[in-house]
Amino acid sequence: MRELRIFWAGGSMQDDTLPLNNSNATTTPLSTRLPFTKYDFGWVLLCIGMAIGAGTVLMPVQIGLKGIWVFITAFIIAYPATYIVQDIYLKTLSESETCDDYTDIISHYLGKNWGVFLGVIYFLMIIHGVFIYSLSVVFDSASYIKTFGLTEADLSQSIIYKVAIFAVLVAIASGGEKLLFKISGPIVVVKVGIILIFGFAMIPHWNLDNISAFPAASVFFRDVLLTIPFCFFSAVFIQVLNPMNIAYRKREPDRVLATRMAIRTHRISYITLIAIILFFSFSFTFSISHEEAVSAFEQNISALALAAQVIPGHIIHITSTILNIFAVLTAFFGIYLGFHEALKGIVLNVLSRIMDVKNVNLLLLTSGICVFIVVTLVIWVSFRVSVLVFFQLGSPFYGIVACIIPFFLIYKVAQLEKLRGLKTWLILLYGILLCLSPLLKLIE
Repeated sequence: MRELRIFWAGGSMQDDTLPLNNSNATTTPLSTRLPFTKYDFGWVLLCIGMAIGAGTVLMPVQIGLKGIWVFITAFIIAYPATYIVQDIYLKTLSESETCDDYTDIISHYLGKNWGVFLGVIYFLMIIHGVFIYSLSVVFDSASYIKTFGLTEADLSQSIIYKVAIFAVLVAIASGGEKLLFKISGPIVVVKVGIILIFGFAMIPHWNLDNISAFPAASVFFRDVLLTIPFCFFSAVFIQVLNPMNIAYRKREPDRVLATRMAIRTHRISYITLIAIILFFSFSFTFSISHEEAVSAFEQNISALALAAQVIPGHIIHITSTILNIFAVLTAFFGIYLGFHEALKGIVLNVLSRIMDVKNVNLLLLTSGICVFIVVTLVIWVSFRVSVLVFFQLGSPFYGIVACIIPFFLIYKVAQLEKLRGLKTWLILLYGILLCLSPLLKLIE
């Protein structure tokens, strides 16, 4: 099939930093339009698929609880800020001359010791997400298999089932981005389709009386502060950005050109994602009252369950099941790329201290990492940790990796000097807010 081409405008740390140069700088004028190919579209779908999940379908309930004025203010602050965070994060990583993994990039900027230290923090952020989705993959799939009468046993108790499901998913995710595009692409399209269909289905039920009155100033500012992190997690896909950056750098030898492609893909993905989230959220917000939102919150149900009040039959049950399964799968595939890359970077950093990494058998290393990941995930899900409890611990990791580390790099590395400015200080403040967000619940 011919490639579709669309044109889009558009102190104890040893400081052994390597000198950077622009030996592979672009000769292509920056004003030249770049072709938008199926490869780019595949990454757009993967980014959107990484983001659309529980945060999206719970957003209308959050709006109903806090009020539309709180949400409007929160998203006006959070969504542009999240875009800036991801954009600067991507730019800080793409300026490095070498680009094999996150630890390698940081090592090139700051030296091996800083590389492994910050690489471990990055790994903790990624593994937090992987652990959450691995729990969902096993327990949700086992629940659906039992619910639909395919088995009477609870397969989540079976070691064989856990090994089998993780082995299949890891094999798919390790097959390269093209295989991942073929599998996750259609899944993401179905996910987005379901979200949009429900958004349009609720339009006849819009009632402006559901718009709540403006709250008292103290309540308003408190709720805005509490809602900003919620908005962040409804739209963030930072876990997949560095794997995407690495993929473009391997595909395109011109570093600057590869960076332009990655930044453009991020921009298209984010704008599309926000448009989908806002349409879905506002459509449901105009259709449900505050009392219905409170009831949904107390029952721990999403906006799709609320839609069952107006959409007859088993449509809601079937579509919500499909959406949940597809959301978990695409999120797992997306975050696995970052997980594998982070683990590989730490291993290579450690090996580089005792041997020449050029002598490392990369195929053997990749296979060993895949086996290690499967075993680790099987052991992890056997502990049956609460997803909700574990989820609350993740916000500080995102604040550090997405905001504070890029800020540190920009003011530490001369090559990143051009990124300094007001935006950099804004992402630092945003990162501090994310780090403190678990404590913010105490003021609610």
